[in-house]
Amino acid sequence: MILANARVLTEDGLAERNLAIADGRIAGFTEASGWDLRGALLLPAIVDIHGDAFERQLQPRPGVNFPVDLALAETERQLLANGIATAFHGVTFSWEPGLRGIGMWRALLAALAQDRFACDMRVHLRWEAYNVDAAEEAAAAIRAGQVHLLAYNDHTPSIVKKLGDAATAAKYAERAGMSVQAFREVAHAAAARGAEVEAARRIVSTAAREAALPMASHDDATVEDRAVFRSLGAAICEFPMAEAVAIAARKADEAVVMGSPNVVRGRSHLGWASAATMARRGLCTVLASDYFYPCLLEAPFRLAADGMALAEAWALVSSNPARAAHLADRGRIAPNLRADLIAVAVENGAPRLLATLAGGRVAWLAPGVAPPARETPAAA
Repeated sequence: MILANARVLTEDGLAERNLAIADGRIAGFTEASGWDLRGALLLPAIVDIHGDAFERQLQPRPGVNFPVDLALAETERQLLANGIATAFHGVTFSWEPGLRGIGMWRALLAALAQDRFACDMRVHLRWEAYNVDAAEEAAAAIRAGQVHLLAYNDHTPSIVKKLGDAATAAKYAERAGMSVQAFREVAHAAAARGAEVEAARRIVSTAAREAALPMASHDDATVEDRAVFRSLGAAICEFPMAEAVAIAARKADEAVVMGSPNVVRGRSHLGWASAATMARRGLCTVLASDYFYPCLLEAPFRLAADGMALAEAWALVSSNPARAAHLADRGRIAPNLRADLIAVAVENGAPRLLATLAGGRVAWLAPGVAPPARETPAAA
């Protein structure tokens, strides 16, 4: 396949080039004609290092569950329609029953193991610290190659603290599919096992280090917190709660992940730091979808409109997350890399996705966009 007449973003900048694709990979530039993408930008497809919006397909309303296969099929459509060709699903493996429990963990691993997706959907294990009884199961999944990124979560103390509020307690209970009283009992029982947390974390972290898995800490409140997880091998700092944490991470040459919805909305929904400001200062190196896939396409163009070079802004959603996740075969447009690409029209400074290519195949087309000759979309 030849992608012709687009402005192609490479490490050398934007230039109108014709790009050849063969066997799912970028073959190089060519003078040959092909699929006419005149006027469009051709960019590396998005690599989403942290996204949990798929949970809304699994459970669109609290306590209302749908089959995993159906949920993932719909999730893939949303990913490809937003230019995301690699997605790390943030699967929370917790002591909580229901949506974030052991049954869902097993079901998602089984479904994602099926080789039927155009989007490269991977497992970002969000290991809940107090889920001590499941440490060996999590380690076994890591050793089996079913996990592609490990993040250390510790939401249990904050959950227990919020259970005094009736509305919040009801939300947690509905998500878990149980009564408020039963959830309170389960949560307090989990929280009482704090003395076992460190040993369970060692089991999981040892498996991750032996597998050379990329690791992240999550919601670090202090520089000292970051140092603890750095000692475990976590070179990714997700959603730092203080600027000093991000500064310490960058001084250690670590990736700092923040949410693209923060950029698009102009603020964090939790009142934390501005991701746009942090990105402009070099303190945020990766943007993730977090809870809303469309923001990953939109955010770099918002940053570019505010003066950041497009290549620098786009790296936040392509080459930088690929590097942080140890994926050397994608995130850039260069010979021999995976042909994960998107064609984008820019209208009044805003992006409009025209096509997503995953592994060299057209995986999604916008309405009204003609496919290349003899090419049939893999998903729509």
